[in-house]
Amino acid sequence: MKTKLRGAKRAATLGAIALAALSLQPVAAAAAPDPGPQPGERVVGGTPAKQGEFPFMVRLSMGCGGSLYAKDIVLTAAHCVDGSGNNTSITATAGVVDLRSSSAIKVKSTKVLQAPGYNGKGKDWALIKLAKPIDLPTLKIAKDTRYNNGDFTVAGWGAAREGGAQQRYLLKATVPFVSDAQCKAAYGNELTPAEEICAGRLAEGGVDTCQGDSGGPMFRKDDAGAYIQVGIVSWGNGCARPQFPGVYTEVSTFAADIEKAAAGL
Repeated sequence: MKTKLRGAKRAATLGAIALAALSLQPVAAAAAPDPGPQPGERVVGGTPAKQGEFPFMVRLSMGCGGSLYAKDIVLTAAHCVDGSGNNTSITATAGVVDLRSSSAIKVKSTKVLQAPGYNGKGKDWALIKLAKPIDLPTLKIAKDTRYNNGDFTVAGWGAAREGGAQQRYLLKATVPFVSDAQCKAAYGNELTPAEEICAGRLAEGGVDTCQGDSGGPMFRKDDAGAYIQVGIVSWGNGCARPQFPGVYTEVSTFAADIEKAAAGL
C-alpha cells in the first residue's frame, strides 16, 4: 500500500494551497491512503508568491516542481523522472510566478540522473541537467540536520485542493515540522524515517503540498538569513488532511550523494 505521490509522486502545486484551505473537507484520520505515486499535485492553503520572491523555483513540463541546485542543474524528485540517462524531453520554466508570462525562461533538459537504488520507497531525489545555464539565484541544500526543525516554506504550481487542477500562478505556504514519531503514527511502515522528513498542520490540516508540487523544495532560513533546502516534496495521504502530514525527502541525508552526482553530470 502506497499513499499518493505529489508530483510524479506529489507533483501538485501550491496554488492548491489557498483553495484547499477553503474547500478541502476534513477526512477522517482512519481513511485509507490513496494509491500512488502520481505526478501533479499543488500547494493547498497557500497564498500567491511575489515575482522574484523565490527565484530558484522551477516548473518542469512533466507536471512537477524543482529548484535550481546549480544554474544548469535542477533538483527534483526521483518519482518525477523515468530513470537515468540522456533526456531532451523535459522543459524547465523559471524566472516567473506566472507560467504564461512572456518573461518566462524556458530551457530543455539534456540528461537526467535518478537517485541510484530508487525503487519507490525513500531515496526520492533526482537531478536534471539543462542545455544551458539559467542566470538566477540557486538554492543551497542542507548538509546536516540542524535546520530540520521549526517552520518551513513550500511553494509550487500544484493543485490548490485534493484532486484539483494545477495552477498558473506560484503559491506559497508555511508548514511546521512534524516529528518522526508523529509521522510514523500516521503512515506506519510506509515511512522511511532515516530518509524522509514530515511537515504539516497535524491536528487541523488545511495546508499542504498537493498534486503537481512533487519535486519542489521545502526550505527555511539558515542562521545567516539565507534560504536553505531541507526537503523535496515527495508523497502523502491525500492533500492537507488532518493527521496526515506531507512527507518530504530529507535532503541532508543525501547531500553528499547529490553533490557527487551533480559534479558528474
